[in-house]
Amino acid sequence: MKTLDVNQVIDNARFTRFHWMVTLLCGLLLVFDGYDLFIYGAVLPVLMKEWSLSPVQAGALGSYALFGMMFGAFIFGPLADRIGRKKGVAISFVLFSIATFMSGFATSPTEFGIFRFIAGLGCGGLMPNAVALINEYAPKRARSTLVALMFSGYSLGGVLCAGLGIYMLPRFGWQSMFFAAALPLVLLPLILWKLPESVGFLLRQGQQAKARQMLSQVAPDVAMGSDVQLLQTEAKGAGVPMLDLFLKGRAMGTFMIWLSFFCCLLMVYALGSWLPKLMATAGYSLGSSLSFLLMLNFGGVVGAIAGGWLGDRFSLPKVVLAFFALGTVAIALLGFNSPMPVLYLLIAIAGATTIGTQILLYANTAQFYPQAIRSTGLGWASGVGRTGAIVGPLLGGWLMAAALPLQMNFLVFAVPGLVAAFAIGFFILYYRGKQEAPQVVAAAVRPAV
Repeated sequence: MKTLDVNQVIDNARFTRFHWMVTLLCGLLLVFDGYDLFIYGAVLPVLMKEWSLSPVQAGALGSYALFGMMFGAFIFGPLADRIGRKKGVAISFVLFSIATFMSGFATSPTEFGIFRFIAGLGCGGLMPNAVALINEYAPKRARSTLVALMFSGYSLGGVLCAGLGIYMLPRFGWQSMFFAAALPLVLLPLILWKLPESVGFLLRQGQQAKARQMLSQVAPDVAMGSDVQLLQTEAKGAGVPMLDLFLKGRAMGTFMIWLSFFCCLLMVYALGSWLPKLMATAGYSLGSSLSFLLMLNFGGVVGAIAGGWLGDRFSLPKVVLAFFALGTVAIALLGFNSPMPVLYLLIAIAGATTIGTQILLYANTAQFYPQAIRSTGLGWASGVGRTGAIVGPLLGGWLMAAALPLQMNFLVFAVPGLVAAFAIGFFILYYRGKQEAPQVVAAAVRPAV
């Protein structure tokens, strides 16, 4: 019987309609995920007024969903290695859609916080599994670009949230923003029908026929008859222990990835939760404040796509380093008095280099770990990063309560970007010349030709 290495087939495959389908489906799921995650920042000024919330209380309430995301990433990342990524994605999608819808019925901060925590469980489970799925099927030469295209759906969800907020909040109230989150559930049958299962999971389950059928869509020009035995060189049994993330030279890389995730997500959720309120406090109307949130996410779309394109042509770690450095400067400048066009430009750059960099970090992490522990690696990186996401809204609340000048708020928000830039720089330098350097790092330190 002939044998065929699945990883080589996928890495060398030409781009097909199958790749477009996976990218578009995962991107569509992240549109809904992004909508759910940015909805709190859009309704925050209204909630603070209606429920008489202090800034500290509002910051804590915004962190409930992010606590859920942390636990969701820890749970659903490793769970998907056992039950399959398709099931993991579907469960997460249903969970956060229903919980977000139910948030619109909340009559107190306590009820609202419970529903937001449950929604966070689903959001935290969806993201790492979607990234792992598209990384598994994407051709090597376009992997970063496809992950970035998929992840631009996350920012589009934020754009959709801000755009709907400008129209719906004054007319229908904050509850309508949450009720709208149930509409995507009509697409669940399409997702269950068209979203592919991980080929690695199929092989671990001994489903050779299904794996051949799936792989024939990835590479239709490769002969895969019943006499072909599919193999995956990195495949291991299900239930990968977290300890594997620190073996074979990966320990320092894992720590630096975790620190980068922490800082990046702190900036994303500090800005996403508090940018409209900070701008409203500075004298801008609610509509103008939401337009800043819209611009932040529009910048995230551009940054994700541009970063993925640059990452495929240079190296992901170097691009991440440059984005963090640029983002630090842009966020620090937001608090200073600038003409409106300059302010919008700075916000777009901040979105491109925070939301966009988060996307690049997921792609970099997926390429850092081998396929057999990819979901676990992404789940733990995302979960550890969620501690930064939890701190972000809380930090904004503390700063608002301290009544600091606007400039100081944004200077504090910029500090994590500087820390993350140093972490990624050390990540690159640590593996320079090391034989055990993972492939993504080796590409980063390879001399330019």
